[in-house]
Amino acid sequence: MSQTKYIFVTGGVTSSLGKGIIAASLAKLLQARGYRTTIQKLDPYINVDPGTLNPYEHGECYVTDDGAETDLDLGHYERFLNSTTSQANNVTTGRIYQSVIEKERRGEFLGKTVQVVPHITNEIKNRIQILGKSGDYDIVITEIGGTVGDIESLPYIEAVRQLLWELGDNNGIVIHLTLVPYLSAAGELKTKPTQHSVKTLMESGIKADILVCRTEHEISDEIKHKLALFCNVKREAVIQSIDASTIYDVPLLMQKEGLDTVTLQRLDLADNTSPNLDQWNVFLNKHKNPKNEVTIGLVGKYVELQDSYKSILESFIHAGAVNEVKVNVRSIHSEHLSGTNFEEKLKGLNAILVAPGFGERGIEGKIKAVQFARENNVPFLGICLGMQMAVIEFSRNVLGFADATSTEMNESTEHPVINLMEAQKNVTNKGGTMRLGSWDCELKEGSLVKEMYNNSKDISERHRHRYEFNNDYKEQIEKAGMVASGINKETGLVEIVEIPEHPWFIGVQYHPEYKSTVLNPHPLFVGFVKAALQHKK
Repeated sequence: MSQTKYIFVTGGVTSSLGKGIIAASLAKLLQARGYRTTIQKLDPYINVDPGTLNPYEHGECYVTDDGAETDLDLGHYERFLNSTTSQANNVTTGRIYQSVIEKERRGEFLGKTVQVVPHITNEIKNRIQILGKSGDYDIVITEIGGTVGDIESLPYIEAVRQLLWELGDNNGIVIHLTLVPYLSAAGELKTKPTQHSVKTLMESGIKADILVCRTEHEISDEIKHKLALFCNVKREAVIQSIDASTIYDVPLLMQKEGLDTVTLQRLDLADNTSPNLDQWNVFLNKHKNPKNEVTIGLVGKYVELQDSYKSILESFIHAGAVNEVKVNVRSIHSEHLSGTNFEEKLKGLNAILVAPGFGERGIEGKIKAVQFARENNVPFLGICLGMQMAVIEFSRNVLGFADATSTEMNESTEHPVINLMEAQKNVTNKGGTMRLGSWDCELKEGSLVKEMYNNSKDISERHRHRYEFNNDYKEQIEKAGMVASGINKETGLVEIVEIPEHPWFIGVQYHPEYKSTVLNPHPLFVGFVKAALQHKK
């Protein structure tokens, strides 16, 4: 293809309709037809990235190989497409304005008055086209965060309007995702909210090419015809997106509705192949027809919001399918384990995962969860802070260092078994200053973790943390029975700990959940779920 094609996904009526899932599903269908496809997310908030946002505010912060702290929708993109994203796949208003202001300070605008139009909109257009101009992609799908009509989204909508005009006919289209609510009192679906949403979009100079209608009930042909007529789209471009039992059904539902077909027609691209979804269907069949089930405790301090641990929950789905096991995740708030009856809350679990996090709140409950798993031979996986809690618990209860902790919680502790790297000690900014992105790790010969990684010697995993295993305690800890089974050769930092005497006990400093996809489930999660099943038996 000589020119990259662009698809813009906007949302209307309400937020949280699933623009990311629709974008990922369409991308999957186009990829399965042979088109090189990627997705990017434009976020209208003024934060430079979600790295400093509370998980309750924005859900999980997803990290890419190149160390970008990004929106959790990029996780969906990677899980669906089985391909990596980067800093270029997530753009925020904060980053846009930061870049424009820095250019103004350097005098790049030659004394011009800097304005939203054209300077901010030009920056947005440039960011949108970075991936397209790389030559790596035939189609770039751009998801615009927020809802049409939001004041913060207006510069993005204007930039899209300009870009569609500059690209010319058949090179860019707009898919508008909207809600068709069902009024139980009237017993019918209502199209008026969608009509108003499309009208708002048109007031900004953009005509929707395709309507994707989120609904809880089947949309009749009559309603589809009405939507097409009043929203000025072709009848075949009104696509129903009904509630699904799993997000992994959505690509198949969109294929059935013809979303990929109408998209290719609008972009004047060849529609002479069918999507190859054989592996996807194998995964779905195993996911929906498990032969066993296990219950795994997810111990964290943000468990009230499922999106806080989105990648972990999806990794359990991927690993469950491989093992033909339904993974029931029991969310356990770590603060609720602080009492003397904490064991009651952990009984009946086939495995325990202690989740990542930051700060002092809830860590004593996490330590008790680690202790329970270690002493009762329950399969254990600790991720990031979870791994650090495992080291602290072992230091306290096996080595006898009663005040052992991390300097994140207590700077004056006598036994700082988890400590800051020297490079981090003078850091004052919170955003983007942690150990981020992919780092290499060498696995110890004969270790359980090496077996989990199919006996690979070297691996690369994504990180997002500031505090590290304190190597001053490495010899004492290893003598007592906890082994450092993964080391970063460049820094000498401990990446993985395990207890060989335990049936399955692994703590990792990195985030394996970021690299689990439908077609490549992460081996640690696969092994962990398998261990949970063996423990149940």
